[in-house]
Amino acid sequence: MNAARNPQVSIDLIKGAPEPDVLEAMHTLVTAAQEADGNPPLSEQTLLQLRAEEDTDAIIGAYAYLVEAEGYDSGELVGAAIAVLGTPGAPGTLELTVHPAFREDGIAGSMLSAMAERTDLENLRAWAHGNHEGAAKLAERFGFTPVRELWRMRMVHGTPAPAPVLPDGVRIRAFNPATDGPAWVAANAAAFAHHPEQGAMTLADLQARMDEDWFEAAGFLLAVDAQENILGFHWTKVHPALSSPTTGEHQAIGEIYVVGVLPAAQGTGLGKALTLAGIEHLNAKGLDALMLYVDADNTAAVALYRKLGFTKWDVDAMYAPAVAGDSVE
Repeated sequence: MNAARNPQVSIDLIKGAPEPDVLEAMHTLVTAAQEADGNPPLSEQTLLQLRAEEDTDAIIGAYAYLVEAEGYDSGELVGAAIAVLGTPGAPGTLELTVHPAFREDGIAGSMLSAMAERTDLENLRAWAHGNHEGAAKLAERFGFTPVRELWRMRMVHGTPAPAPVLPDGVRIRAFNPATDGPAWVAANAAAFAHHPEQGAMTLADLQARMDEDWFEAAGFLLAVDAQENILGFHWTKVHPALSSPTTGEHQAIGEIYVVGVLPAAQGTGLGKALTLAGIEHLNAKGLDALMLYVDADNTAAVALYRKLGFTKWDVDAMYAPAVAGDSVE
């Protein structure tokens, strides 16, 4: 699709979850952006909250609809900015995307300006998935500065990996959706007590992910002791293949989705063993590559993943108002 010239758009501000027809248009928009850019423009958590039936007051969306552009139909959703509001002491998140055919025409800036009329942008932290040049310029325009880097690392198919070696008295089994939910939520909170995004997951958050098409209980690995107490876990995920006219074919790829070890089991080598067990599970599917997300400043984890054969692939950046934190640069 060729880029539209001087498109005219209208911006709708909506508090709460959008109507089903808007969600359907959002899916089309997100898919077009992902096919063009090679990475998703909105996080999984944001997409799940847009579809959730609870806590919808925590969402504010600015939606850009096409009014007029030569060669295009009016009424098409060509941009969306989604703010998930935070709680006292915890800032919210902001993500946005613009259809590839309508970029560099001020639509993103118009959505953010409209958003600023409804909420204080200084209480938000913005994610730029892929950290493209346009995102960096937009952040600078609105007084945001980079404060965090999240790397995507990749391992290509055929990279040798050692077999997992478990600590004595520990075995790995698959997650049981019927019985393991509450125990896993508690274990996750303990393993990620230092990580508010991951550690705050609730049973409802878990269920929302279990309802997704990608969920596979066999790929959700639990490390347990003789009493069936959860000591750690490795949740894997498979992203389906995508085909894009601009970036070509994206083969299905496995993800090291979440690896967690409870404090009592840390330092035993369980984290490495769980990582290798997940790699073994995903490699058995014959995928072309595996990937994972890791904070750039988590030097120990980066070193481990490099040793296992992962290399830096892409970067997501978090931006915050300049008064809210120091730049990573």
